[in-house]
Amino acid sequence: MRKARRVIAIILLIGAIAAIAVGVVYLTVPAHSLPSFLPGHVHGGSTKKLWKKGTAGVVAGVVLFGLAVGVRLSGRRKRHWN
Repeated sequence: MRKARRVIAIILLIGAIAAIAVGVVYLTVPAHSLPSFLPGHVHGGSTKKLWKKGTAGVVAGVVLFGLAVGVRLSGRRKRHWN
């Protein structure tokens, strides 16, 4: 059971890193310079939409990171100090 939680936590952590990276790219790179595999790289695109996508990516990454920590810490036994 612990191994399964560890694998799930690692997958969530990788997803969190990817989501934060994509969010930061949307927030820092101009619309015309976005990589072609990201939507929104057309000329004349709205920067408001890029801010929404960037913010959503960062928020999703933080949520996934929180889930990864929660999964990793769940089921731990509490130590009782006598």
